[in-house]
Amino acid sequence: METLQVIFLAILQGLTEFLPISSSAHLLLPSLMLGWADQGLAFDVAVHVGTLAAVLFYYRADLLRMAGCWLQSISGGAGSEDSRLVWYLLAASVPVGLVGVIGSDFIEANLRAIPVIATTTLAFGVLLAVADRVSADPGQGRSLSLGVVLLIGLAQALAVIPGVSRSGITMTAAMCLGLDRQSSARFSFLVSIPVIGGAGLLQLLDLLGSTTPVDWAALGLGTVVSGFTAYLCIAVFLRLLDRVGLMPFVYYRVGLAAVLYALWLI
Repeated sequence: METLQVIFLAILQGLTEFLPISSSAHLLLPSLMLGWADQGLAFDVAVHVGTLAAVLFYYRADLLRMAGCWLQSISGGAGSEDSRLVWYLLAASVPVGLVGVIGSDFIEANLRAIPVIATTTLAFGVLLAVADRVSADPGQGRSLSLGVVLLIGLAQALAVIPGVSRSGITMTAAMCLGLDRQSSARFSFLVSIPVIGGAGLLQLLDLLGSTTPVDWAALGLGTVVSGFTAYLCIAVFLRLLDRVGLMPFVYYRVGLAAVLYALWLI
């Protein structure tokens, strides 16, 4: 891979992993518009490692506190909000993991098509607009519960369909269930940790069994660029979320769907 391609795709992955705009829709565009060949499994692993590192670093203080409380609770100590949150994150990750394992071959063979991605980009963008309209006022939303978390997890399972957006569907579900924007975004980013980690591990296992030569310099650059981009994305997104809401992303998704439909029809 050329350096420009590595940087471009890493930035694209770093941005679209956490913004509610669908990474699959965006990663399809370079091959369609620029004629770039598939970047390969090794690069996918590298940029996933970068985005995972970004969310781990951003929430490092929260995660250390949560881990300590969780370990204390399973060793006989009293439960707390932080220890329950760890269980919630694990529970919400189960549906998407099961769907990914069971349906990945079908999805890869049948749903990675422009009309499908354009339609899901548009439809779930409209749902995001509805969720943003009904979202609770800052600080006034309901708290997480096992029922709410399981419903968010079921919604997240839809993210295996290209164009849906994992962050978009989890935030949509959370806001429709009564959480405010900040709480929805925080849970969406935290629940990405087991999801990205699990997907990255499966990709890594596939990579270890591959005989394809590895360009380690490109992988290292992709990891750093995607991680740095993802960290900035999280920080800026959370800072602006209550001020601008999610409608700019809705308009963007509608425009992106129009572009994809046009490319399909040309």
